[in-house]
Amino acid sequence: MPHHKKSRLDGPVADAAVSAVKDRDSAAMANELSGDVVAIIFGFFPPEDIMRMRCVCKKWREAAKRTIVPMADFSVDSVDEYNAIRVMATVLPNLQQLSIRALEWGHKYIEGEDADERRARYHASETSHDINIISNFKKLRVLYIYKADLNGRYPVLFDFPLLHKLFISDCRYLKFDLGMLSGLPLLKEFVSTLNPLTGDIRNLRVLKETIEKVKIFGHNRVEGNFMDFADFPRLKQLKLIGGTVTGDIRDISRHDFPALEQLCLPWTVRGGNDYNFQSISDVPSFMQAVHLLMQRTPDLFELFKEDSFSYLYDFNWNLSASSPDWYDYDDESEVPTPPFHLKLVQAGSRLGWVWCSYRDEEYREDDGRYFCEINWLDPEPGSESSDYATYVEALQRIEERIDFYRGYSQPPTLAEYNQLCDEYPRYSD
Repeated sequence: MPHHKKSRLDGPVADAAVSAVKDRDSAAMANELSGDVVAIIFGFFPPEDIMRMRCVCKKWREAAKRTIVPMADFSVDSVDEYNAIRVMATVLPNLQQLSIRALEWGHKYIEGEDADERRARYHASETSHDINIISNFKKLRVLYIYKADLNGRYPVLFDFPLLHKLFISDCRYLKFDLGMLSGLPLLKEFVSTLNPLTGDIRNLRVLKETIEKVKIFGHNRVEGNFMDFADFPRLKQLKLIGGTVTGDIRDISRHDFPALEQLCLPWTVRGGNDYNFQSISDVPSFMQAVHLLMQRTPDLFELFKEDSFSYLYDFNWNLSASSPDWYDYDDESEVPTPPFHLKLVQAGSRLGWVWCSYRDEEYREDDGRYFCEINWLDPEPGSESSDYATYVEALQRIEERIDFYRGYSQPPTLAEYNQLCDEYPRYSD
């Protein structure tokens, strides 16, 4: 569907027209404007103002129906606002942005298809309101649904041909799956957090040419292989936490994910957040693959920067407790815990990775300083390079964290760890 650019009014004509719309005493001047011009002028006002101005005369009422309402959020979180939106669905149908939230106590939206019977019985005495009225807003571009008291399936929420952004958060009884997004052919951003979302990510291939951001967090049952997104030409952000999505980030080739800027995957993906390695020996080759990805997109895993020293926080990797390289230890001891956790580190433009002790800020604030020696992925910058001073400063910050495990580039064996513990200085009162 072609997009027609809204006409603009400039200079004295625009000022006079706007004044005419605002000032009911200027009715004579306003009457000289055509209904189409009034509709254009209305498009510069928020929906609340348009609803008031449409009451002036029949011409303005008809103009309001044709007005493309600007991208101003209208939030429905009370019965009064619900009643307003019910009227707007008829008299102001070209709304572009809408937020749906929980109504006040004693009120709810009607039950959807396949509703949870127990919840429906619990709220049976509450006054119901029909959410299907929003189907009139066919020009909707942005839809937020946050903690709305929805129960079951509501196909009406997924039938907006012009919708660009859909955000659904904390709707525990809303039933929907990825296949329902096929009713949103122009969708660019989809965010679902703390919802019982289901489906296979292959269902999103119908949005291959339009989707730019996909964020699915928590309590979902989404399945499939994340590499099904690899050929999406516009995808910039892919964040999948929760669910059982599979895959291996080493499968990403240089031609995959051509527009990707940020990536966050669950532990069920090899290399995803909190992924557990079964062997220490698996890590070096894996880190080389990560390095290749970051050479193409340096901020792919999102840097957390602390002055000139930084490490990547979105992706945490660990040695599995079922690994033959793992051994038990006393995590209440005053000595550092074994370095069974992995971090990417950066000094200037130089990237590397380290094994490190777990950081638990609740009882051991400095545990994060116990790094093993750095396994560098980039060569050291030359002393003549513009980056060298930054590199040296950052390197000193990192070196301060290499103390207990100095001389070890990977976790020590149990015997080596016990010897380090025996040599660790004890402090008495």
